[in-house]
Amino acid sequence: MAARNLFYAQSGGVTSVINATACAVIETARKHKNKINKVYAGRDGIIGALTEDLIDTSKDSRHAIAALRHTPGGAFGSCRYKLKGLDENKAQYERLIEVFAAHDIGYFLYNGGGDSMDTAHKVSQIGQRLGHPITCVGVPKTVDNDLPLTDCCPGFGSVAKYVAVSTREAALDVLSMSRTSTKVFVLEVMGRHAGWIAAAGGLAGEKAGDPPHIILFPEVPFDRAAFMKKVKATVEKYTYCVVVASEGVRGEDGRFLADAGTVDAFGHAQLGGVAPVVAQMVKDEHGYKYHYAVADYLQRSARHIASRVDVDQAYAVGKAAVELAVRGENAVMPIIRRTSDKPYRWKIDTAKLSKVANVEKKMPRSYITRDGFGITARCRRYLAPLIRGEDYPPYRDGLPKFVTLKNKAVPKKLKTPFEL
Repeated sequence: MAARNLFYAQSGGVTSVINATACAVIETARKHKNKINKVYAGRDGIIGALTEDLIDTSKDSRHAIAALRHTPGGAFGSCRYKLKGLDENKAQYERLIEVFAAHDIGYFLYNGGGDSMDTAHKVSQIGQRLGHPITCVGVPKTVDNDLPLTDCCPGFGSVAKYVAVSTREAALDVLSMSRTSTKVFVLEVMGRHAGWIAAAGGLAGEKAGDPPHIILFPEVPFDRAAFMKKVKATVEKYTYCVVVASEGVRGEDGRFLADAGTVDAFGHAQLGGVAPVVAQMVKDEHGYKYHYAVADYLQRSARHIASRVDVDQAYAVGKAAVELAVRGENAVMPIIRRTSDKPYRWKIDTAKLSKVANVEKKMPRSYITRDGFGITARCRRYLAPLIRGEDYPPYRDGLPKFVTLKNKAVPKKLKTPFEL
């Protein structure tokens, strides 16, 4: 069989290591010239396929592609754009197959989270029905760590490291002035429905009394009275209180504390910031001076402090995805399987996209302390290995040196444009 082209796209919120996965995809594909001709990337994710806006990665040198491994962001652009069901919008799928057929694309690798795995699964089913069989492989990525079956998600380990380090550093700052100034510090981290990132803040403390003193998880309904009591007791005992709060903290009525009343492109609630809400509650109740910080994009773009384990795993899933594709394994996703805690060991395994799509992995209750404000020893055993090791990017003039690709467009072959 003649070699065919491979289409790769990045989706959703990017991570500090998603380009390490892209690097692996391209480098591995270039070693399979008997099966893969060129790697085309979608400009701005799946939108690039729908609009026939493809990037020819063969125009970039081996050195430029290798530099992706230490470059944050999404090298080809990403998007929040969810394909509807086939019955709802058949035209979208027909357009995808039309573009794939026009450019002799036989492999589709979609690098993203749960919604992206759903898209990859749908496309894997529809190619045969629309006359252009295509091998679809989902490639895991999400800072939220909420994909099922895989031990962890590439992107999470580096966010976890950033949050743990930032919590420890900020706590020392607050402690320094706590007798006469700020007594409460709230760090807001990502995590709409799952508290994995917030839990990572717990790694900052090593013994009883170490910050963070309180962690607020989406999985535990916010009990204002219990929270205020804990804050007061902590300040009275240690002179200060450090709180790590997940953006998705909900009240006992099930509503987000920070619900902004709008939704994003995937239909998820837009959150307006839980840190100022919680901090103001403390001020109103106890009168303590506070400060808060919202980690926001900083936590997921901080390649300068990435976890070496995370970088290695991000590369490994990209490499495995290509190898699965050339073997003709359709509708699957490479996953990380932990084989040992001490020493930490892992390997790459495979899961069916049908078992991954639209399934959200939340924090087990056994990972959260009985009072709902901290992590257990079991949780620490799970998290600790994921932040280990450093993988610094090269520096020039005191700043990290990143790469910008040429991103040369593939000439269009279709006459009809597609309206999103």
